[in-house]
Amino acid sequence: MVLAKLDAVVLDCPDPRALAGFYADVLGGTVEGDDEWMTLRVPGGPALAFQRVPGFVPPRWPAADHSQQFHLDLTVPDLDAAEKEALELGARPLDTADRSRSFRVYADPAGHPFCLCAG
Repeated sequence: MVLAKLDAVVLDCPDPRALAGFYADVLGGTVEGDDEWMTLRVPGGPALAFQRVPGFVPPRWPAADHSQQFHLDLTVPDLDAAEKEALELGARPLDTADRSRSFRVYADPAGHPFCLCAG
C-alpha cells in the first residue's frame, strides 16, 4: 500500500516569481501564485514550487563542509543544445568541463544545483 503521492518539490529562494519563470522556460508547464509562493505545474510530473525565504543563502557546490541538500536531474536529448539554452536563461556552470560524461552540473539563478543529463 502506498502511503502518499509526491505532489511537489519546493525550493527556497529570494524571488519565487523569477525562479519559477526560469524553470518554466527550461521545463515548460504553467505557473501560478504570488510573490511569496509560486507553483510550476509540469506535464507528466510533480510540481515544482518556490517559496520566498528572507535572508536566503544558496547552497555551495561542491563544498565538503556544506551540503548541496538536493539537486534536480533534468534529462535532455542534446546536452550541448540544452546547455546553450540553459545558460541563455540564466543558469551558470558549476561542473561542465568533462565533456565525456553523460551529465553536466549548473546552478539556477538562485544558486540551486541541477544537472542536465543525456537522455
